[in-house]
Amino acid sequence: MIGILCAMREELEPILEKVEIKEVIEYGRNKFYKAKFNNMDLILAYSKIGKVNSATTATIMIEKFGAQKLLFSGVAGAVDEDLKIGDLVIADKTCQHDVDLTVFGYEPGYIPESKVYFECDKNLNLIAKRVADKMNVRLKEGIIASGDQFVHSKERKEWIKKTFNAIAIEMEGGAVGCVAWTLSVPFFMLRAISDTAEEGAGVDFDEFLEESSKVSAEFLIKMLKELDEK
Repeated sequence: MIGILCAMREELEPILEKVEIKEVIEYGRNKFYKAKFNNMDLILAYSKIGKVNSATTATIMIEKFGAQKLLFSGVAGAVDEDLKIGDLVIADKTCQHDVDLTVFGYEPGYIPESKVYFECDKNLNLIAKRVADKMNVRLKEGIIASGDQFVHSKERKEWIKKTFNAIAIEMEGGAVGCVAWTLSVPFFMLRAISDTAEEGAGVDFDEFLEESSKVSAEFLIKMLKELDEK
């Protein structure tokens, strides 16, 4: 069983259109879609925005529905100045940029008995790179930072870049990465850039959300085909 997770309805709907939905299950104030894609069993959901919602949904996918891999598809704000709206990025690591226990001498992003960075699955990232080569699309890999805030400030963006060496920012991946690490489940995160995370980012996000979501969804479907053929 492969779990496919998005934060918003707009990000999930283009994927649902490409799979065969078998059953819709309401659980934990959310809807989970059991589906088939070729020979693969899938469980899909949009978690709603934020780290708590995404962590809850990811845990349910693993513990209740038996997801053995987690794939996250959605949009993100660019931190790397080389990224443009519509570009695709994958995470080699995720982190939580809004965790701050520095008053106790810890580094930013660190929680005791946990860690700052959560590694994504190398094999899934290799598959993504193969798909990108076949599609002849540019795919950038790097650290994607998460926080329970929509960043629209150049100063905050630059701090996140300097502190965590992040290439993109969003609001869920760090939490899902923590869940996957805790429960030893391979995790993959794909994001299409929807805004520049600076002043005016909210306008860009609203304008390009649907378009960027479709870019991310199309790529994820190509990845599922590769996984099905393995």
